Amino acid sequence: MSTMRFSAQHGSGQQQRPSPPPPLLGRADERRALDELIGSVREGLSGALVLVGEAGIGKSRLLAHAAEASRDLRTAEVTGVEAEAQLGFAALHRLLRPFLDRLEQLPGPQRDVLGSAFGLRAGPPADRFLTGLATLTLLSEAARSRPLICLVDDAHWLDRESLEVLAFVGRRLHADGVGLVICARDGGTGASSLDGLPTLRLTGLSEPDAFRLLATTPAGRLGRHDFARIVAETAGNPLALIELATELPGGALPLTPLPVGPQLESHFLRQVRALPEDTRTLLLVASVAPADDPAVLWRAAAALGLSPQAMDPAVAGGVLLRGRHPEFRHPLIRSAVHTGADPVQRRRVHRALAGSTDPDSSPDRRAWHLAEATVGLDEEVALELERASERARGRGGYSAQAGFLTRAAELTPDPSDRARRYSVAAQAHVVIGDAAMARTVLDQAESGPGTPTTRATVQRLRAAVEWLQGRARTVPSMLMAAAADVVAFDERLARDMVFEALSAGMLAREHIAGLTLDGLARAALDMPWDPALPATLPDVVADAYCTRVAEGYRAAVPKLRAAVDALRTRELVETGLPIALMSYAASEDLWDDRGHRAVLERMAAASRAQGALHALSVVVNGRAAAEVWAGRFAAAEACYDEVDEICRALGHLPQGPSHRVELLAWQGREEELRIGVDLSVRVWGEQLGFAVVAGHAHYALTVLELGAGRYQEALDRALLGYRSDVPGQGNRLLPNVIEAAVRVGDRATAAAALARLTERATLSGTPWALGVSARSSALAAPDERAETLFEEAVKHLGETDIGTELARTHLLYGEWLRRRKRRTDARAQLRTAHEMFTAMGAAGFAERARVELAATGERARGRTDRADHDLTPQERQVAGLAAAGATNTEIATRLFVTTSTVEYHLNKVFRKLGITSRRQLAALLHDGGKGGVTPSGAR
Repeated sequence: MSTMRFSAQHGSGQQQRPSPPPPLLGRADERRALDELIGSVREGLSGALVLVGEAGIGKSRLLAHAAEASRDLRTAEVTGVEAEAQLGFAALHRLLRPFLDRLEQLPGPQRDVLGSAFGLRAGPPADRFLTGLATLTLLSEAARSRPLICLVDDAHWLDRESLEVLAFVGRRLHADGVGLVICARDGGTGASSLDGLPTLRLTGLSEPDAFRLLATTPAGRLGRHDFARIVAETAGNPLALIELATELPGGALPLTPLPVGPQLESHFLRQVRALPEDTRTLLLVASVAPADDPAVLWRAAAALGLSPQAMDPAVAGGVLLRGRHPEFRHPLIRSAVHTGADPVQRRRVHRALAGSTDPDSSPDRRAWHLAEATVGLDEEVALELERASERARGRGGYSAQAGFLTRAAELTPDPSDRARRYSVAAQAHVVIGDAAMARTVLDQAESGPGTPTTRATVQRLRAAVEWLQGRARTVPSMLMAAAADVVAFDERLARDMVFEALSAGMLAREHIAGLTLDGLARAALDMPWDPALPATLPDVVADAYCTRVAEGYRAAVPKLRAAVDALRTRELVETGLPIALMSYAASEDLWDDRGHRAVLERMAAASRAQGALHALSVVVNGRAAAEVWAGRFAAAEACYDEVDEICRALGHLPQGPSHRVELLAWQGREEELRIGVDLSVRVWGEQLGFAVVAGHAHYALTVLELGAGRYQEALDRALLGYRSDVPGQGNRLLPNVIEAAVRVGDRATAAAALARLTERATLSGTPWALGVSARSSALAAPDERAETLFEEAVKHLGETDIGTELARTHLLYGEWLRRRKRRTDARAQLRTAHEMFTAMGAAGFAERARVELAATGERARGRTDRADHDLTPQERQVAGLAAAGATNTEIATRLFVTTSTVEYHLNKVFRKLGITSRRQLAALLHDGGKGGVTPSGAR
């Protein structure tokens, strides 16, 4: 494995890597951070550290210090190579190669995804996050016998896939005995991938340390004034100091500008150009040859008529380190050699490397060399690149796919083929979230004629770019226009775009630009669809929702049922936007709690198996809401904690209170709720255009106001959602509108909402629908009918998993009985309500029930806050899953951590709870509707 080290204490005359390296000057904070990390790893914990700074600032030297300090540990090293940045997972493969004999020990999906990423076995494209989990698991397994430090240099030259996987690993390390140190240049490619990892930004040496360094060099004879000038002009950059010191003729300070910053590369290039021509050519070969296969270098050198002895002048001049194979003293020299070479000579070298690369074992590398050797148009080389892009996509290397295809398009003679290749390249950029590059490539795709399918695909991708950049409101009209243009030529593509338009439209609703949601739905239904074309799962879902929006609830019910059945049984195919975005509104709209849970469980299982974290976060948010409805608030908390963990795994900030608003409302945590509502309305709604998120916030405030008995405020909030009638949420809101309107005496509103609820509940026919319908009817019914309706509501809702609605029914029934002076009967209902709400932790409703119960002459027991056993969110998740019977491996897979981390958290849980077994844990934490720590999906 090729690595490059630079000692800040030795000049360009140093011809081989020191071992061990000399002591560092200064860098006390950086050394302390590295030593603390290594110490933690030595004790079985884990951590990551990113060192960032300009070229020559000493990152590699600190990495050498880390290697020396961890001599008693196992180490794995990889260095980014500029010429390999286009080869997806190449750097990761080099890093993990020593551990691949453990591949069979990984869980099946992880084993398969790494094998696919490295081209070791056939399989579906490697998802980046599942690949990250597999890498984390493999490193953890390797560290079981001996703690492991992974050292990554020049991360700015890693391929994007490898860098993103390593960043994922860095965020998930906890108790695995694995350390990760990454060095990257300021502003380098992919720097944003490392966001969220602990980072130290390196600056130049302090003046005293810089003086001490210069004193050890030929510049040591200069006076203090000259020292000060050197240090000031180099800003204490160690490499600049060393290079300058070795270049001073007789110790005299030159009058010309000193080699600092970007001039360092030019400085190295001048050194290289002073070498013989054969040496320069061999250096150019070495700059682009594979770092892990020197045989290719020597074959190419022979093809160019170069002798191995041509490297000797470069070694003597300090450009290369002394060794069997060429190894640059510093990566900037490699970069200078490559970028400073004559284009004709560079193409000649790439052609020799292409001819020296095995087309069977390294076809992608060969294709890239061929492309770099080609000027003008060449369909044969373009085809080689397209084949390489397909292999890259098959491994999940989407950035590599984009690079290969973009270059293939540049070489393509036929305009239509060129546009097609550009559009597929843009799609790969969209997959990896690179909106800027996707837009640039799409501009190229549109510059040619193209086919109707290509043109529609370009518009579809432009809509995806808008989505990536947070402009959801513009997406529906773009996609619908493109679908209308292409439906006669490619109906499958048109159907997919309609589904995506509807998905975005359901989220944006009144914020949609250019059309209304109703107009979108009607246009979709009116398209000239071919009835002979089989309907996919997205087609079934889109047809149901379009019918619901355009033709009303009655017409939609059969199609909504078909959509729920399809989501439970059909293959979960994806279009551009995840089916998870539309996965459960149909069951919610039908008040089908069993179907709702079944759909969510299936979607969650599929998302976990595929490593599709974005989709998983959507589904787990949905599961959290279902747990809230069930009154299992601890389980809902566990779901929201899991969503936050997924956000961290993706490198995003946790969503905070904005996605927990409904739970906060039920818990009566008003201050936190209003912060979440503000974020939902102002940021998600007004700025980003996700009206459905703002609507959910208004729904949550309605719940809070009802719990507090503030009925006019509740009605004002409820009417916002009542008018928009969002599928799913609009139906759940109806009982709230009716209760608030009845209490404030707004008979017209109550009657209108009750009519809508009665009709829809009858059409739905589920116990949940019939239960809330009977209860709402009781509120407006005469006394002789009301009691029968309340009893009917209790019966129906008792057959569901919707504990909150059942508890509310007991409360409303008890309030109705008390107002009719039936205190004994009222006490029974109010006592049940108070106990249920108290067990849930529904503070507002529990207090409302307590006050009502006190009015009957019975003193309710005070509310006891649910104990969380002083567990952290991560410990609650692990404890809940373990209590539900999950194995450590299953928990690790679910939470995107390692089994070592699970064991670490579980041991802490046992100590905190004073127990020694999982059986005790299950008994202690079993929720049973009483506020325990039951995890999401444990039921």
